[in-house]
Amino acid sequence: MSAQPRIPSLATRIGTASALTATVLAGSSFVPALTADAQAATASGKALKVAAGKKGAPYKYGAVGPNRFDCSGLTLYSYRKAGKKLPRTAAAQYNKTRHLSKSSRKAGDLVFFHSGRNVYHVGIYAGKNKIWHAPKPGKSVRLEKIWTNKVWYGRVR
Repeated sequence: MSAQPRIPSLATRIGTASALTATVLAGSSFVPALTADAQAATASGKALKVAAGKKGAPYKYGAVGPNRFDCSGLTLYSYRKAGKKLPRTAAAQYNKTRHLSKSSRKAGDLVFFHSGRNVYHVGIYAGKNKIWHAPKPGKSVRLEKIWTNKVWYGRVR
């Protein structure tokens, strides 16, 4: 007589998955730092998607969206849609972020272009040394390679 393979019932498999999910969710509430990091990662990911979704929107000095942007207006708008507040100008945004090294940057972080100590432009890091930004009058929101080494990086808290 051959043995039949035992296949657990659907109810048993659902119960195991629910118990595992409950354990994971309950465990995360005891580690607030992980939850905060996960929320920050989610916000930066959302902001990056919002900025990418504005591809082709025309540049307009002082504009903060939803159809026209300047550089800091795009970052402000994108992060606002992700549930985070940023100041209006690129320099003020730099002062509000946690500063990072190039090796620590991640997609969704802000990239600040500077001359000496003066920040004059900002974009959202997209990975692979590229940013989403609103470049200048006559241009539109686009994905572009970072064109200089005179940049600083910041993470929105």
